[in-house]
Amino acid sequence: MPRVVVDVMPKPEILDPQGKAVLGALPRLGFSGVTEVRQGKRFELEVAHVDDAVLAEVEKMAETLLSNPVIEDYRVRVES
Repeated sequence: MPRVVVDVMPKPEILDPQGKAVLGALPRLGFSGVTEVRQGKRFELEVAHVDDAVLAEVEKMAETLLSNPVIEDYRVRVES
């Protein structure tokens, strides 16, 4: 069954306290070299088929329910 993935991330200008917390914890856990962390969300939607109408519907879902377009960007993609 096809899967459509919606990745949601805070916009670059929005502070990301969860990402900052992860960034602060990494060195304490022995991980180095990471300079920035941004935390987001991933939604996986299984659909009967993929066509332009289905992708347009998922775009509408992403804009109205899955993300807050004021503070988040989203990307819709088909995963094989």
